[in-house]
Amino acid sequence: MPDLEQLAVEHAAKAAESPHGRSAHLVLHDGVLRQTVIALTGGTSLDEHTPPTAGSVQVLRGRVALTVAGRHQELSAGQLAPVPQERHGLLAHVDSVVLLTVVTA
Repeated sequence: MPDLEQLAVEHAAKAAESPHGRSAHLVLHDGVLRQTVIALTGGTSLDEHTPPTAGSVQVLRGRVALTVAGRHQELSAGQLAPVPQERHGLLAHVDSVVLLTVVTA
């Protein structure tokens, strides 16, 4: 069973060392369900992309914004939000780690 705290520490360090300021690790892949730990350094973003069938973002550390059509939904450690069902991005205000859960079909 994965230890999310351990993965958060590990991938935050990898993101800090990466020239792109991010690191990701697929934690669970079970049929259409996928869970990925994503670490981003402060100021790093994931560009807008097409949404999955369904999903959620849980902030494990830090503070991020889900960006949709110029709007921002602010999320802090411990908060959970559904993935928007339109093109969206993710911006880390500070060094952050999230758990992304998606259904792919």
